[in-house]
Amino acid sequence: MPKYSDRVDEVFKALADPTRRKVIERLVSGPASTSDLAEPFSMALPSFTQHLGVLERAGLVTSSKAGRIRTYRLSAAGLDAAQGWLADQRRLWEQRLDQLDTFLVKQQEQT
Repeated sequence: MPKYSDRVDEVFKALADPTRRKVIERLVSGPASTSDLAEPFSMALPSFTQHLGVLERAGLVTSSKAGRIRTYRLSAAGLDAAQGWLADQRRLWEQRLDQLDTFLVKQQEQT
């Protein structure tokens, strides 16, 4: 089983917050500026930019700056890490369930 970096922890931590999930959902339709992303939320801009920082550190978004405008877009890196971890967990559970099935079939045949 491959070891995963702290990135997987960061991704799940980032996705645990509803504000950050809504930002991700918004970015599915395309890149957006900080102010455009912050508009639907009733929080101070510095608080909102902390959410964007969490998403960026998790590898879920990237940003670029042109003049005074910072634009955010989705990045697959964070989701790829989480998807890999989830796929490994699924594979392990399927193996365990297959072993349990084999055991139960043998038990049934013996009775």
